[in-house]
Amino acid sequence: MPKRPSFPAEERAIPWLGLLIDAHHTVDKGVKKAIDSELRRGRRLACREGCSNCCRTHRDIPVYPLEIMGISWYVRNKINGRDRDILMSQLKQTGIHRPCPFLVEDRCSIHIMRPMACRQFNVFDRPCDDGEDPFYTRPHDLLPPVTRYIEQAFFIMLPFHGVERESDRIRAIEDRLMHRMVKNLKECNWRLLCF
Repeated sequence: MPKRPSFPAEERAIPWLGLLIDAHHTVDKGVKKAIDSELRRGRRLACREGCSNCCRTHRDIPVYPLEIMGISWYVRNKINGRDRDILMSQLKQTGIHRPCPFLVEDRCSIHIMRPMACRQFNVFDRPCDDGEDPFYTRPHDLLPPVTRYIEQAFFIMLPFHGVERESDRIRAIEDRLMHRMVKNLKECNWRLLCF
């Protein structure tokens, strides 16, 4: 199973950070199980380290409010040196037709805090052609959504939004509350992180 990232001091000081890490870890476990299932069926995972096609081609990258907080925290507190300089320059030039602003030299600078949408996006059988968005060109080669794990992640995240009681969280998931709060990562004002 995937290892849960840990920032002990920060998680004690920032209560929502542990919620986000737990939620992402839940999704990672679901993705691992789903990938393993596809591999047992004889499929081959085409995604590899260094491939950044989806980071370049996707116009819509769903991100939830708590994920925005996590990305902001990570950029401000954990990225430094040359990566930080490049990232700050890119964050000033974000846009829907540009690559993901967090893509630094063909790798995800926020990989540990990447959104659930990115965690789930896995392509099978053959690598993407340059500029191809397999969401549109070959959806049959994408990892099926790990809906049960996403709902568990939402359940974990909902206290951040003031939904504490278990029965209220279940109802919020059934009512798709989290889906009504989703933003497009490329439309967020990441320039604010540059100050």
